[in-house]
Amino acid sequence: MESAGSMGIAETSLTPPPRAIEGPVASRLVRPPVWDAYELLEKCHELGGAGIQTQLNGDLKKLRHRAEQFDMWIEGMVSVPRNGDTASFEQSLLDAKAAGATVVRAAMLGGRRYESFTKLEDWKRWVDQSRGAVELVVRLLDRHKVVLAIENHKDWTLDEMQGLLKTYESEYLGCCFDFGNNIALLDDPMDMAVTLAPYVKATHVKDMAVRPYQDGFLLSEVPLGTGLLDLVGMVTTLRRANPRLRLSLEMITRDPLKVPCMTPQYWTVFPDRNGRYLARIFKLVQEHGGGGPLPTVSQLSREERVRVEEENIKVCISYACAHLAH
Repeated sequence: MESAGSMGIAETSLTPPPRAIEGPVASRLVRPPVWDAYELLEKCHELGGAGIQTQLNGDLKKLRHRAEQFDMWIEGMVSVPRNGDTASFEQSLLDAKAAGATVVRAAMLGGRRYESFTKLEDWKRWVDQSRGAVELVVRLLDRHKVVLAIENHKDWTLDEMQGLLKTYESEYLGCCFDFGNNIALLDDPMDMAVTLAPYVKATHVKDMAVRPYQDGFLLSEVPLGTGLLDLVGMVTTLRRANPRLRLSLEMITRDPLKVPCMTPQYWTVFPDRNGRYLARIFKLVQEHGGGGPLPTVSQLSREERVRVEEENIKVCISYACAHLAH
């Protein structure tokens, strides 16, 4: 039985290993688009993870058996179809059940709202399409009894996310709560945790650091316990609503993200944001934005970046075991 303080690892925390190309160019190496789920399970076990959150592929019976041997859990990653064809989505639910997963995570938007849309009407059209897509798959969730956890993926503001989840009365639709994403949308992290706690079925646990820059602020994932988030308070809030909630680490080792909240373009797709949100975020940056530059990795070789990733993950797992237990 997994320990109360244990933490799984989302595949987005780790760079997939390169693979040899078959044929005349076999000597070249390329990075696959996704992890092999079985290899990821082995890697996360090595790093001390209690489970994985990943796209499911390969021999799912073998994957499930290995997870049971390790006493690890599995959560899936899926895509919600936007073209009305739900066949592949339904298959992903069957795959999840075959792998022993009862929860699958999805992001409705692959990018960031303020970068993906330049016109408000385009954002509104995307919202309508997203709501229609969710409505189509909810009946499949109820049929197969697999939970779909939609991530706050720098797309939905707190109010929008709450509104989306309240629309559908299904115990199998919820939220994959990312601890830090909505800072980029000027939401307060603890407000997010308190408001969304009743809906949270999966997590992306991370800590965040900020620094000012001329068009807004820089936002960066940092090892747990070294950033600005009240991780203990947020986890306590979420587990009060769902004591059996599993924690999945998403420690993305990358260069800081620019959040250009001082530019007119940023505000084009946030019609309901106002100066109160901007003032709050700059108070946050003022309080936590001191110190040296945020870490960068773009200058590192692939091997060095992987080494840093793994070091960061080990620090995070150690922190979770020490501080995020019941």
